[in-house]
Amino acid sequence: MEPLIPVINKLQDVFNTVGADIIQLPQIVVVGTQSSGKSSVLESLVGRDILPRGTGIVTRRPLILQLVHIDPEDRRKTSEENAIDGEEWGKFLHTKNKIYTDFEEIRSEIEAETDRISGNNKGVSDESIHLKIFSPHVVNLTLVDLPGITKLPVGDQPKDIEFQIKELIIKYISNPNSIILAVTAANTDMATSEALKVARDVDPDGRRTLAVVTKLDLMDAGTDAMDILMGRVIPVKLGIIGVVNRSQLDINQRKCVADAIRDEYAFLQKKYPSLTNRNGTKYLARTLNRLLMHHIRDCLPELKTRINVLSAQYQSLLNSYGEPVDDKNSMLLQLITKFAAEYCHTIEGTAKYIETTELCGGARICYIFHETFGRTLESVDPLGGLSTIDVLTAIRNATGPRPALFVPEVSFELLVKRQVKRLEEPSLRCVELVHEEMQRIIQHCSNYSTQELLRFPKLHDAIVEVVTALLRKRLPVTNEMVHNLVAIELAYINTKHPDFADACGLMNNNIEEQRRNRMRDLPSAVPRDKAVAGGSQSGQNVSEQTDSGMGNWRGMLKKGEEFAAGDRPAALYPLPAMQQKGYAVNLLDVPVPVSRKLSAREQRDCEVIERLIKSYFLIVRKNIQDSVPKAVMHFLVNHVKDSLQSELVGQLYKAALLDDLLTESEDMAQRRNEAADMLKALQKASQVIAEIRETHMW
Repeated sequence: MEPLIPVINKLQDVFNTVGADIIQLPQIVVVGTQSSGKSSVLESLVGRDILPRGTGIVTRRPLILQLVHIDPEDRRKTSEENAIDGEEWGKFLHTKNKIYTDFEEIRSEIEAETDRISGNNKGVSDESIHLKIFSPHVVNLTLVDLPGITKLPVGDQPKDIEFQIKELIIKYISNPNSIILAVTAANTDMATSEALKVARDVDPDGRRTLAVVTKLDLMDAGTDAMDILMGRVIPVKLGIIGVVNRSQLDINQRKCVADAIRDEYAFLQKKYPSLTNRNGTKYLARTLNRLLMHHIRDCLPELKTRINVLSAQYQSLLNSYGEPVDDKNSMLLQLITKFAAEYCHTIEGTAKYIETTELCGGARICYIFHETFGRTLESVDPLGGLSTIDVLTAIRNATGPRPALFVPEVSFELLVKRQVKRLEEPSLRCVELVHEEMQRIIQHCSNYSTQELLRFPKLHDAIVEVVTALLRKRLPVTNEMVHNLVAIELAYINTKHPDFADACGLMNNNIEEQRRNRMRDLPSAVPRDKAVAGGSQSGQNVSEQTDSGMGNWRGMLKKGEEFAAGDRPAALYPLPAMQQKGYAVNLLDVPVPVSRKLSAREQRDCEVIERLIKSYFLIVRKNIQDSVPKAVMHFLVNHVKDSLQSELVGQLYKAALLDDLLTESEDMAQRRNEAADMLKALQKASQVIAEIRETHMW
């Protein structure tokens, strides 16, 4: 999972090249009040003094800080290629390929770039500064440093400075893919923490918030932060980590960060010995790295989907430019008709543009039905999740307090329904896959079949919306039908089904043959005439039952069979030792099933039930495998095909919508270039995600 953070760094670099902020990437956003110790926390994570210092608002622009851990071999290779003297260096986005090895120069550049955009009057700007730090002493992290929360303007600051800063903070922490690092000083009241308050506004459940308590060494004498760090004052789901920053005197005396971290550890050992391993800068860095990696892993599927959607949109936009339209009525009707026809042709396999790299349209739907869905059903074990003890317990529970001569039919129905119910999930998944494919057909038609449509983005979006709405409307109807198909099978267990009756008859013959074999093996001490008489009577019962109805599966069991004295089974649920020795019996004690060898009759009963379940399950599975594709075709695919054009004409072919739907952009050339650049960035981002997907089996 470690390489996941560099993946996000790559994605950030990709979108930085086009100056786009359309993808919300996972990152750690640092918030806190002025002088809460935000900058010191960040510098401790970097291990270097890189941030501007001073009184009042020092951070006046968002600083996106990417920490990149480099191995010695990579560092040596990079140093040789770029003539870098040193093991650590930094790069700004706005200075292109310039490399900074002097961290004082990095600080000066941050100050100069801040003044260039925000001015010298302590105003703030939402235009970010991008800085990458390469070092063997850091963990992979992406951090965003924001201006500190303030209440009153100072000097020539704008009067609405509080509102500006809060709006800027909200903009970044509202990103659902971000982790909020709320910094609060230990010598202030935790209950009035502005950082935690603003974090709770956008993250009420606290799933994305981690609290950092600074200045543990500056608390009043006789007090400590034990309750705060243990979460007894303000609980925070991701945790609360305490740190000790350098004092202003330490900074003035050029105390290095490494020495400060050693002093921090000594302080925690002395003041909070039981919490030392869960606090401190090093623990904070490891925790942030772990949280960010897990967060990235959870966000990658959504990012991939978002990138794919945006890629499709920008591809459509890039191909959407053309000549002005004279007859808008005719053009609109023509485009709608052509799109509907191409959509249907793609499903039927008669489209003009045939995809050669992958299955699409009707071919993929056929694949879903007969390969994906069919194989999934065939892979469902008829007895999956059903142990012999489960079967035996069901048989006993169905007999109630009376010993049973036959296997209760209720137990068979209970168990077979439980197994049949397992077919519902893959059936509904089949509907979902077909629905997704029909959604993909929209983009296929836009990319290959109806290039003229892409000249008009609003019309294209409207058509996508109408088709998507139509598909969405049919989805619950189709799901309901598929659900009913399984419910129908569960509603009535038809033991008279011809295939099931044949299976019962075959098993009856097998059991009768086994009985005859046992009769031949009886010892000579047993009177043969009595055994034969008893066997004939039992055989007559089986024959009668078989003749009266092959579906009566209880005919497979012989009435009145008893266990041999030497084969009498031990209790399945043995009594507690105290009860066996004559102690008072506690009826509230529930016996616990234990593993043991089943008796001959129990083994036979379970085997019969399992065979019956398997036989009936295969019948139902065959029915479901046949009926679900038919239901999907009728209620979803064919319905959409038949009603698509009328739906599009009814929703879009209106005089009031003509001008709006067929409006072309005035700055078409500029938009074309921008769309091309963005599409290239999205494609590169998609490749980055594909690489990590292949490498890490995500």
